[in-house]
Amino acid sequence: MKTWLEPAPVTVPDELAQLVGHPPIIGELLVRRGMETTGAAREYLDPDRYRPASPFDLPDMERAVERLYTAINRQEKIAVWGDFDVDGQTSTALLVSALRGLHADVIAYIPSRQSEGHGVHIPSLTQLLDVGVTLIITCDTGISAHEAVDYAQSRGVDVIITDHHHLPPELPRAFAAINPQRLPADHRLHTLPGVGTAYQLIRALAGDERRDLLDLVALGLVADVALLVNDARYLLQRGLEQLRHTERLGLRLLFEQAKLEAGRLTEEQIGFAIAPRLNALGRLGDANLAVDFLTTTDTELARTLAVQIEGYNAERKLQVEQIYGAAQAQLERDRSLLDSSVLVLSHPRWTGGIIGIVANRLAEDYNRPVILLTTPPGQPARGSARSVAGIDITEALTEHRDLLLTFGGHTMAAGLSLDPERIPDLRRALSRTVNKTLGQVATVPTLTIEGYVPLEQITPEFVAAVERLAPFGAGNPAPTFAVRDLALKGQTSIGRGGDHLRLTVEDRAGTAARLIWWNGGGQPLPVGRFDVAFVPRMTDYKGERQLQIEWIDWRLTEGAVEVAGLPFQIVDHRGDRAITLDQLRAEHADLQVLGEPEFSRLKLGRGSALAVWTIPPSPEVLAAAVKIVEPQVIYLMDHDPELDDQEKFLRRFLGLVKHALTAKAGVVHVPTFAALMAHREATIRAALEWVESMGVVSITEKSGDEVTLGGSRQNGTADPAQTERMTRLLTEAAAYRAHFRRATARHLF
Repeated sequence: MKTWLEPAPVTVPDELAQLVGHPPIIGELLVRRGMETTGAAREYLDPDRYRPASPFDLPDMERAVERLYTAINRQEKIAVWGDFDVDGQTSTALLVSALRGLHADVIAYIPSRQSEGHGVHIPSLTQLLDVGVTLIITCDTGISAHEAVDYAQSRGVDVIITDHHHLPPELPRAFAAINPQRLPADHRLHTLPGVGTAYQLIRALAGDERRDLLDLVALGLVADVALLVNDARYLLQRGLEQLRHTERLGLRLLFEQAKLEAGRLTEEQIGFAIAPRLNALGRLGDANLAVDFLTTTDTELARTLAVQIEGYNAERKLQVEQIYGAAQAQLERDRSLLDSSVLVLSHPRWTGGIIGIVANRLAEDYNRPVILLTTPPGQPARGSARSVAGIDITEALTEHRDLLLTFGGHTMAAGLSLDPERIPDLRRALSRTVNKTLGQVATVPTLTIEGYVPLEQITPEFVAAVERLAPFGAGNPAPTFAVRDLALKGQTSIGRGGDHLRLTVEDRAGTAARLIWWNGGGQPLPVGRFDVAFVPRMTDYKGERQLQIEWIDWRLTEGAVEVAGLPFQIVDHRGDRAITLDQLRAEHADLQVLGEPEFSRLKLGRGSALAVWTIPPSPEVLAAAVKIVEPQVIYLMDHDPELDDQEKFLRRFLGLVKHALTAKAGVVHVPTFAALMAHREATIRAALEWVESMGVVSITEKSGDEVTLGGSRQNGTADPAQTERMTRLLTEAAAYRAHFRRATARHLF
C-alpha cells in the first residue's frame, strides 16, 4: 500500500467554474494542473484553441531544411539512422515516408539491439557510405555520436542530428544538431521526444502541419512517456484523432490483433497494447521491419509482419515474467541489496532487449531507480536504467562516467555498459548520488488523491467529464480519486492463473459497485471498513461501452490501523456510538463479540472478526479473547459495563451469589461469574472471600474453577485484608478501562 497525498484545497475562479460546468471537481483538477484562467483552460481542453510553436525555434533548423532541399533537388542518397524502440521506429518511419512523399532517394537503417545497441556505429555507417549515401539524418539518437559524425564528415558526408536525449558537454560537429534540449526548459517544444523532433523537421520542410504523420507522432509520444505539456500535449491530441482513422495497413492490422476498436483508441491502449507489440520487434527481432510495417501499402507484407510481431510479443511477455521473478528472487536471497537507494541487479542470461521493461516494473515496486544488466561471459555488462520522480538517472550516470564504457538517455531512462567487475562500485556510487539528491529515498511510494467521490456518483457521465482532461500521461496523469468507508462484499479471481480480481464493495448507504484490481491476485485484501483509491474509465467489451472502476490502492478507514507484527487489523470505533453490532454482523457473518456482561468471553469461538464491545477488565482477558478468535480484524469499542464501583459491583455480585445458593446448590463456577461481572477471576475469588468474612455465606469447598458455598454465618465482620484486596482489584480494573479509552490502538496489543 502507498502513502496517500490528500488533495490540496484550491479556489476555482467563477469564470472557470462556469466554463467547465458540472461536476465541480473538474475545475479543481484544472487549477491544480496550472490552468487557472479560462484562456489557459480553453487551450488545454481544445487543440483548436492552441497555437503551436514554430519549428524554426529549434536551433539549426533553418540549416537542416536548406540542406534537405538541396539533397532532394539533387537526388542525393539520404540515409535515416534510427533507433530500435517505438520512439525510434516511428521517428524513422515518419522521416522515410515524408521524404519519399517529396520524391527523395531515401533508405533507413536501425541498428540491432542485440549486437550493436543504441547509437551510431562506424562499421554499419561505413556500409551506408560505401553504397553512396551523402546525407545522414539521425532520429532519436546521435547527440553523443562524436566519432561517427567526425568519420562521416571525413568522407564528405553531412550529418543532420534529430534527437531529444541529454546534451553532452560538447555537441558533435554535425551539419545541424536539432534537439529540443537546446531550448530553454520553459520553451513549449522542450519536452518533445525523438518522433516529435523529427516531425518538426518535416513540418519546417513542408511549411505547414502534416496531419497525415501525426498518427506516428502519437505512438512515439506515448511509448516514450513524453511529458505531455504544451506542444507535446497538442501533438498527442491531434495524433490520437489521426490514429483513430489511420490508413496505415500495419497499424490497422495491429488494432485487429490487439482487439481494439480504432475509432475509440486511447493513449492508454497505445501504452499497454500497441507500443509493447512494436517494442517487442525491436527487443527480440529486427526493428528495421517496423519501418516496413509502418509504411507499407502491401497487404500481404503487412499481414506477415503483423503475425511476426504477435509472436515476438508473446515471447516478450514470457521473458518479462521470468526475469522479473529472477530479480525478485535475488532480492529475497540478499536483502542487503535493498539498503541501496538504487537497485542494481545482473544475470548472465537475461535478454538485453527485455530488462528495461522489468527495470521499470521494479522501479514502481520499490520506488527507487533500478538498473538491470545482462552479463554474458567475456563481454561487457549491458543494461537499462529506469528512474523515479525527482532523480535524473542520466545525470546521475554522468557523475560516474569513469565507471562506464558507454551510456546515454534522458531523465527517466538510460542505457549503459561497463566492465562487470565495476558493478558493485557503480551500485555504491549511484546510491551516494541519489541520497545526496533527495536524501534517503522513501521506500514507500506515494499516491496523489485528486478528490473524494461518493460511490453513487461514479457514473459514465462522471467519466466523460474527467476525460475532457485527456490525453493522460507523464505531466498530465489520469486523476486518481478515492471513495471512503467501504466494506468488501465479494471477490472473484479472473484472468489466466487468477492474476486479477473483480471485487464488489458497498458503502454504508447500501450502494454497491464492482471494481477491477489488475494484478491483484495474491495481494492482501482489506478486512473491515476501508477506503479505495480508483481510476474510472469507459471500456469497450464485446462492442458495448461499459464503466470500469480500476482499483489502485486501499487503506483502512480512518480510525483503523495495522500494527506491525500482529496478524490482524484494528478498526478503532472508540467513542463512536453510531456503530451497531448489527452493522458489523452484516459485514462478518462469523463476528465474535466480547461485550460482557451480555456477551460472555466463554462463548467466543473462531471468527474473521472480533468486536470488543465493552472494555475488558485487563489486558490478559483481551489477549485470551484474541487467542481464541484468531480474527483478521478487531473492532474496538469502549462501552463501560459500569461494574467497577464497589457498591454497584457488590449489588450485582450478591444477586448472583443468591442465585447460586438457590438454583445451583451453592456451586459457583468462577469463570462464569467473572464473565457475568465483566471482571477477572481473581476479583471474583477475592469477592467470595470478602462476603464469607462478612458472614453472608460460608465456603465449604474449593475445587479448580468451582467454589461451593454454604449457609450464612451470624455476626460476621469484614476482614480488612480481604476488603483491601477486593478494593485494589476493582481499582485496577477501573484503571485499565481508563487506559483502554485513551491509549492508541496499537498500544493495546
